[in-house]
Amino acid sequence: MIHENLLKQIEFIKEIDKLKYIQRKTRLLNSDRPENDAEHSWHLAVMAIVLAGHSNEAVDILKVVKMVLIHDIVEIDAGDVFIYDTTKNHTNTDEERLAAERIFGLLPTEQAKELIAIWEEFEAGETSEAKFARSMDRLEPLLQNFSNSGGTWQEYDVKYETVVEKKKKIAEGSAVIWEYADQLLKDSVDKGFLNKK
Repeated sequence: MIHENLLKQIEFIKEIDKLKYIQRKTRLLNSDRPENDAEHSWHLAVMAIVLAGHSNEAVDILKVVKMVLIHDIVEIDAGDVFIYDTTKNHTNTDEERLAAERIFGLLPTEQAKELIAIWEEFEAGETSEAKFARSMDRLEPLLQNFSNSGGTWQEYDVKYETVVEKKKKIAEGSAVIWEYADQLLKDSVDKGFLNKK
């Protein structure tokens, strides 16, 4: 007889395949193709492993990897909200909470509780792991937009000051990476990729 927990886990695994269909506004590095949420999560996981030595504090890298791999799963139900959207706030919403409970709830109870707790920790952004994970989440689209001559900054007329306001969160996870990112933003202005108000 097939174990009940295995059947629940397989249902969850099938459900999260939908993440591959959630399109983000940002495009792949040096590309016109939009990135999907699954690609984004994978990229953040590898970035976290490679860049962990630059974290402001020592982190449990496995927890960080779990955070970045699952942080956008809620978008299967709630959709992706563009960080520079002026009509919908890019913060934890009731929609995302319901999505987390439904999707993670497909898993056996203990696993569901663990992943919801990790998702909540990421969203709260208070632990060293969450701060570093969130810095990866802010860095990746910056690299993409720089590689695409401004990308979504140009497309949606996002100004330098707005980008800095959103991206300075990187410093909470890594001062070193923020220094690099800040320089990229200044270079973006110099190259005409990003305009000041």
